[in-house]
Amino acid sequence: MPTAITLGLAQLINWGVSFYLPGAFAWRIAQTTGWPQTWVFAGPSLAMLVMAAVSPLSGRWLERMGGRRVMCTGTLVCSAGCATLATSTTLVQFYAAWCLLGAGMRLSLYDAAFATLAALYGSAARRPMTQITLMGGLATTVFWPLGSWLGDTWGWRTGVLVYGLIGLLAWALLRSLPPTPSRMPAASAARQPRSPLPWAPALLYCAVMALVSILSSGLAAHLTSLLGAHGLPVGLAALWGLGQVCARTLEWLTPRQTSAVRLNLVVGCGLPLCFALGLAGMSSMYAAGVFVFTYGALNGLATLLRAGLPLELFAHDAYARALGTLLTPAFALSAVAPWGYAVAREHWGDAAILWVSLVIGLLIAGAALTLRRMAPPAPVPQTLAETRPTP
Repeated sequence: MPTAITLGLAQLINWGVSFYLPGAFAWRIAQTTGWPQTWVFAGPSLAMLVMAAVSPLSGRWLERMGGRRVMCTGTLVCSAGCATLATSTTLVQFYAAWCLLGAGMRLSLYDAAFATLAALYGSAARRPMTQITLMGGLATTVFWPLGSWLGDTWGWRTGVLVYGLIGLLAWALLRSLPPTPSRMPAASAARQPRSPLPWAPALLYCAVMALVSILSSGLAAHLTSLLGAHGLPVGLAALWGLGQVCARTLEWLTPRQTSAVRLNLVVGCGLPLCFALGLAGMSSMYAAGVFVFTYGALNGLATLLRAGLPLELFAHDAYARALGTLLTPAFALSAVAPWGYAVAREHWGDAAILWVSLVIGLLIAGAALTLRRMAPPAPVPQTLAETRPTP
């Protein structure tokens, strides 16, 4: 099985059994345990904070041990987290399970997969990166209905335990991956010169990804209720996922891919226009639908930029280290963004969600424009065939 398809299937499973688990089971957990929903949803927020704490270490582990070993370990940790969650009877056990899931997610989801592909294919990795996000984007389509059926049929504990068992299938898929290029042992790696990260592009990349994460996490938590507050069908929120898949498919099918730095500028300038449309058109179902679809498309491209920008900004041997270090603020801010949006909404009303998002979009546009001006020329694209080692 081709490497990109194997990784894509593993991503579909790992996203479904970990990150999207609350969408299928959180309300059932609150209902059967009697715990307040705020306490239950604190679990996923805790997982995001654990992801932020583990992120700098993950880059070093990916460099030293290779993507296959790290992702297999992360997948097993996620399965262990599911088993712990399924058997938890106290909040301490419940939060311990989410700590395991947070560590496992950082070692097994997109960013670890992107680092693995970068190590295997270098500058030609962008197309397979797009391919795995297409497959991973189907996680909610597969696992939310599956989780709902499991919860209705056997209860949430059995459902979460089944999720953990399904995670072992992802582990088996990852075991079949080719090993990433060998790294020097830890003792000699410390003495090996490492490619430096250019500080200005690194800070701008960090800022863009952190701001994009605030938007994604905050809107994911409040979009359906925002639509309902304006008397619009909450089913319009499904256009978010459709927009993501359409944008990623278009990017994948494009014969000559646009430079990631230029695409970042398109996304950065598109976000303020998107939220301006949202502010002007929330009274119309059609305008609101265009807004949700457009934001989904831009957010889908932003996920690709999270992987593609470091290929153009940093040396390939610094890729895993760059993602491990520079994405730490993004994980931390993702954990608190839903709460921050809720505070803004409580003080200034429903429209505050879109006004705050518009300001964040303008900041992203400014950072993207600055990055476009100072970024080095994009490397000449390679094909996957050119990157495969010769016998």
